[in-house]
Amino acid sequence: MSELAFKAGELDAGDGLAGVRSRFVLDDVVYLDGNSLGALPASVPGRVDDVVRRQWGELRIRSWEESGWWTAPERIGDRIAPLVGAGVGQVVVGDSTSVNVFKALVGAVRLARLGSGSGSGSGSVRDELVVDATTFPTDGYIAESAARLTGCTLRPVTPERVPEVLGARTAAVLLNHVDYRSGRLHDLPALTDAVHAAGAVVVWDLCHSAGALPVGLDAHGVDLAVGCTYKYLNGGPGSPAYLYVRRELQDRFDSPLPGWNSHAEPFGMRPDYEPAAGALRGRVGTPDILSMLALEAALDVWDGVSIESVRAKSLALTDFFVECVAAHVPEGRVELVTPVAHRERGSQIALRCDDAGDVMKKLIERGVVGDFRHPDVLRFGFTPLYVGFGDVERAARVLGEVLR
Repeated sequence: MSELAFKAGELDAGDGLAGVRSRFVLDDVVYLDGNSLGALPASVPGRVDDVVRRQWGELRIRSWEESGWWTAPERIGDRIAPLVGAGVGQVVVGDSTSVNVFKALVGAVRLARLGSGSGSGSGSVRDELVVDATTFPTDGYIAESAARLTGCTLRPVTPERVPEVLGARTAAVLLNHVDYRSGRLHDLPALTDAVHAAGAVVVWDLCHSAGALPVGLDAHGVDLAVGCTYKYLNGGPGSPAYLYVRRELQDRFDSPLPGWNSHAEPFGMRPDYEPAAGALRGRVGTPDILSMLALEAALDVWDGVSIESVRAKSLALTDFFVECVAAHVPEGRVELVTPVAHRERGSQIALRCDDAGDVMKKLIERGVVGDFRHPDVLRFGFTPLYVGFGDVERAARVLGEVLR
């Protein structure tokens, strides 16, 4: 046994989260793509079977009340809330991340123009929308559309430049907590404070941080946030996203997508729209019950698990992977893209490699699943709930063999 394999065994033996792995359906593959699609929680198939056969098949329409279908968006939102540092009544589940980004951005511009920003200096023209220039493409597309709709000028800048471009004309700022390519963790507290100091409203995309590290939405005064549930929250392919609206802003949040599900009297069928109280005004149409209740079952894996323990293991896993890559991979063959500093690292490691696409195909053939990001990035996501240190050592060793 090699020294690193022995070290991996010791680390696994001392891992307080090791037992959580049994809550998932896994095989002999080293699965390091949970930052794209989380593994299947073992509780989900039986729950979905019950939803289909009993709730839908037997109770049918009665399940909207008797099985709690109608309240699922806010009920499941309250289960996600602790994982992103939010109190109850501020997270609503439904729609896709893209749709929620649109709701949040347009709503943020409207809040800023009402003078409802969390900082000083509100009440100016507010005709500029700042967006992370390195964002996931869809966020950029949505931001461009939201800017056209609200008459704003779109200003793409890198997150580190955001404080220097903020001003009296800034309405809203859309930022990613963790960069999807590099795994860089951005400074949510400092950037939120900077946006508020300019009198603007901030929207955070949590897709690559929720379920992997503490977020602290309430503690840091974040205005609006969105995120998906199929990555570190393991909700399944296409599982519904969520929208966070800070409690103090809920009575002024004006969604650009008012629907009957967000009406104060949804069954009143009134021609005029009156938004529901609280985060419920983030709802739009009929909830996607099958995928939503699969997500609810998936969240059972978090019972008794603290996000702080997940973060500690995430950092240990990624540290160990960097160590193993340095030992197993020929020198100069890959370049570490992800920051070394813990305060700047999410729960993934990105390596630049000239022939990354072909390398990832060979890794997958040998039972190590990560993913490839154009043009030259190997991306490995570490989900602490089911990835162990032995997995990490094996992945780095196989990578070294492929590259040699």
